[in-house]
Amino acid sequence: MLNKRNRGEERDIRHRRIRRKITGTVERPRLTVFKSHKNIFVQLIDDVGGKTLASASTLESELRGSLSARGNIAAAKAIAALVAGRGAAQGIKRVVFDRGGSKYHGAVKVLADTARASGLEF
Repeated sequence: MLNKRNRGEERDIRHRRIRRKITGTVERPRLTVFKSHKNIFVQLIDDVGGKTLASASTLESELRGSLSARGNIAAAKAIAALVAGRGAAQGIKRVVFDRGGSKYHGAVKVLADTARASGLEF
């Protein structure tokens, strides 16, 4: 009998393959995205120091009331602008993008484009 992997396992394999190639530093942290069916989570991570420099998610109280749905393209735009602003407050302008094993389309692509438009370079 064949053992078929589920979607979560496939995403984890893709994410590990991506993470072998990229790392975040203090000068250029890793902008990582995790998108579940209901929410979107974004972090700026310094892998060398092992610290999260800034984060944003659709579960935060300031965004929760303003969004009709928390896992869609409109939410991705709001999260990207929020994390870019928090990164700019710490002097972060250049990042390495980590799509977290997700395909680069839909909400993940909109999040990346909005982060670029908000001042992050990658």
